[in-house]
Amino acid sequence: MKAARPALALLVLASLAVTSGCLCAPHSRMAAVQAANRTLAEQSRAQLAEIENLRSHARDIEDQLMRTEEELVMLEQQSGVDRRQLSSLRQERSEYHKQFRGLMAGSARVPSGVSRRLAEISKKYPSLHFDPVTGISKLDTDVLFDVGKAELKPGADKMLNELVAVLNQPEAANLKIMVVGHTDDRLIVRRPARDKYPNNFHLSSARALLVADLMGQLGLAEERLGVAGYGRCQPIAPNASEEDRQKNRRVEIFVMAPEVPVVGWTDSIPTVY
Repeated sequence: MKAARPALALLVLASLAVTSGCLCAPHSRMAAVQAANRTLAEQSRAQLAEIENLRSHARDIEDQLMRTEEELVMLEQQSGVDRRQLSSLRQERSEYHKQFRGLMAGSARVPSGVSRRLAEISKKYPSLHFDPVTGISKLDTDVLFDVGKAELKPGADKMLNELVAVLNQPEAANLKIMVVGHTDDRLIVRRPARDKYPNNFHLSSARALLVADLMGQLGLAEERLGVAGYGRCQPIAPNASEEDRQKNRRVEIFVMAPEVPVVGWTDSIPTVY
C-alpha cells in the first residue's frame, strides 16, 4: 500500500502537466487569431475609407460632367443662333450687293452694244476681264509689262487697239476712260528701275500713263482719258504668294458714263467747278 502511493503521486503530476500544456497551446493561437482579426479589421476600414473617397471623387467627376454637358448644350444653342445670324447677314449682304450692282448698272449706263463688244474682246483675250454691270475692264499687268518695269511688251498694242476701236464707236463716243495702275507690295530694288521709279506709286502711275498714251496713239481722244496710280495700297489679294502678287500687279480701265462723278474731272462735278 505504501509502495503504491508514490506511483499515484507521479501519475497525478503527469496528468497535471499534460493538462496545463493543453491549456497553454489554445491561448497562444487565440492571441494570434485575434491579432490577425485586428489587422484585417484595420485593412477593411482603410479599404472602406478608400472606397468612400473614390465614390466622393466619382460624384465630383459626375457633377463636372453634368456641368460640362450643360455648357455644351448652351454653346450649341448659342452656336445655332450665331449660325442663323451669320446666314441672315450673308443673305442681307447679298441683297445689298444686288442693289448696289443695280444702282451701278443704272449709273454707268454703258450702252448694250459697247458692253457686248467689250465682253467679246475679253473672251478673245483671257488677260482682259470685263464687268458688264460696272463697265470696268481689268488687264493682267504681266501681259503688258515685265516685273519692275514700265515698258510695254511687244504686241501689247494689239489688244488695246481692239479695245480702242470699240470705245470709238459712235454709241461709246461720250464715255469716259480712267486708266488705273497698281503694283504688289515688293520694293523696287534693281537698278536702273529703282533710279527711275523710286517707289510703287511712281511705277503704277507710269504703267497707267503708258497704257493711256498708247490708247491715245491708237486714236482715243485725249480728253476722254484720265490716269491714276495707287501703288501697293489697293491690293485685291494678300501678297502672300507669287500668284497673289501677280493679281495685285494690274492695270484697270474704267469705262464710265459722262455723268459719273470723277475727282478732278470738271464736267462730271459741275457743283465743285
